[in-house]
Amino acid sequence: MIAYNTLVVLSGCALLGVAAGTVGTFALLRGRALVADAVGHAALPGVAVAALIVALVGADPRALPPLLAGAAIAGLLGVLAVQALTRTRRIREDAAIAIVLSAFYAAGVALLSWLQTLPGAAQAGLSKFILGQAAAMRAEDAYIAATVAATCLVLVLLAFQRLRAVAFDMDFARVQGLRTDRTDLLLLALIVLVCVSGLQAVGLILVVALLVLPAATARLLTHRLPRMLALAAGCGALAGAAGAWVSAMRPEVPTGAAVVLLAALLFTLALLFAPERGLLARLWVLLRRRLAADTEHFLRAAWEAQEAAGAGPGTAGDRWAPIGAVAAARGWSAGKAARLAAWLALRGLVARAEGHVHLTPRGATLARRAVRAHRAVEHHLLAAGTADADSADRLADLLEHGLPPEMAARLLPEPSALPASPHALGAGR
Repeated sequence: MIAYNTLVVLSGCALLGVAAGTVGTFALLRGRALVADAVGHAALPGVAVAALIVALVGADPRALPPLLAGAAIAGLLGVLAVQALTRTRRIREDAAIAIVLSAFYAAGVALLSWLQTLPGAAQAGLSKFILGQAAAMRAEDAYIAATVAATCLVLVLLAFQRLRAVAFDMDFARVQGLRTDRTDLLLLALIVLVCVSGLQAVGLILVVALLVLPAATARLLTHRLPRMLALAAGCGALAGAAGAWVSAMRPEVPTGAAVVLLAALLFTLALLFAPERGLLARLWVLLRRRLAADTEHFLRAAWEAQEAAGAGPGTAGDRWAPIGAVAAARGWSAGKAARLAAWLALRGLVARAEGHVHLTPRGATLARRAVRAHRAVEHHLLAAGTADADSADRLADLLEHGLPPEMAARLLPEPSALPASPHALGAGR
């Protein structure tokens, strides 16, 4: 049986992950991911000052509401400091973020060290805010964090259209009459709220990862914003709940580290196996393109080698061509040419015999089409003055196979639309 307090903590961290994934989606699209890092680090002096004030009035310095309030105030001050430095136009935003982040965090560390020397030990337990510790959360703390996270989620849903307009096209949003400055402030406020609500669970250093990693994972899996929001929320909830479970079972493991490692694992899996943007999918597409280009080059080289051997128009596919001549024409090694010949023989495009290849009827059809298309592109380059006779062949190859198919289709003319040149195309007819 799961203890009641553990169940509450898991639910709170899962809801925090949902809010972080949702807000993080717009932060990522708007280019505000590093602002979350500044907010998290800037919250430390606010936590320390709030703990000191609470201790001076004789209350529990570990009470979460005043600590979250202090963190929120310090985080907002950090955001305002970044904006103020950026408006001077003398400091870039990334430099301003680095300045505010380091200055506020240094102030927080100094305050924590000073609090540790006080008789009342007002610093006790505050170190948990640096890396997070779900096991140290009480049920009422989890309720407070979950309430803040739920508030963020509701605000995102209410301002969805405005946030989407600002994230994708700021100029269009201005033309439509939207107050983009207010929407930007709302997004910054949401980032502050998420960072503050995740202080005890994830920690101020790693809360930015909970904002960025689920959104980045979802970005790899889809092109549509509603689906991206749902996936980011799901990844954030899974990472938050699983990390809290690990930390609850092993109190020596900081929750922030566990959550971030699990979120990073989800991101790595998406980076590798995403259907369109994953590395393996891209590698598969690249290998298919390369194999298709090599196939076309082999067939064209075999056709042209047979032409050089004396085959007349329309009969180039009826003669045998040495594999060595094909390799020499393309600058390949003998081994690569032999492997391609074996592959094409399996596909029924060529027949092999004692180091020679013979184009099958289907192979001859494809080879003739490749030769005509290549010579048509060469003719176009020569006629336009883009290339001379020595470089036209190489440039035509780059245009045909060095570009993605969709781009090549836009840039290259249709062979049938080019003027016929008996000199250039006669051997291919």
